[in-house]
Amino acid sequence: MTAFVVTGTDTGIGKTVFSAALTGALNAHYWKPVQAGLDDGADRDHVAALSGVPADHVLPEAYRFNTPCSPHRAAELDGVLIDLANLALPPQRPLVIEGAGGALVPVTRSTTYADIFAWWNLPVIVVARTALGTINHSLLTLEALRSRGVPIHGVAFIGDANEDSEATICAMGEVRRLGRLPMLHRLDQQSLAIAFSQGFKAKDFR
Repeated sequence: MTAFVVTGTDTGIGKTVFSAALTGALNAHYWKPVQAGLDDGADRDHVAALSGVPADHVLPEAYRFNTPCSPHRAAELDGVLIDLANLALPPQRPLVIEGAGGALVPVTRSTTYADIFAWWNLPVIVVARTALGTINHSLLTLEALRSRGVPIHGVAFIGDANEDSEATICAMGEVRRLGRLPMLHRLDQQSLAIAFSQGFKAKDFR
């Protein structure tokens, strides 16, 4: 049964929007294990609105913290100790799991998301910008994941088309180029589903 982890090369690059699109395309369940920052609402709320999946497909987080920062620090500020046992995979399938920030963001003072991805042993999709700096950030992310033995499903790009950067990342990173989501002037369930169907092939996620 299908399950993917979505990570990124940085924060604020479109992981949640891509996760919503993928969740909707697969009619999957969605899980963000740790939510840090609630000022703009939780990511699970955005996914619920944009994906179109039933409400019970959007799973509750294992941890929710108030401060928008790295989970390890957000937990400390809220006086909570993160128990990694609570981040064990839920049984629901298909499943889309979204990390926070980049692959090396600390979940605890001794564990990064990449370490947890290795534990889960699920295929990881790296979401990358197409803007300046993306080659370095993307190749570093791929290297960090591979050094831990994390299976990489491919790279999904966000932004305006940049053929050379996209091709260079996938050639040098020896990774599949899954497709690209443009920046949408009107972001809603319908426009996102159309953009995903135009930018990606459903068979690449089956």
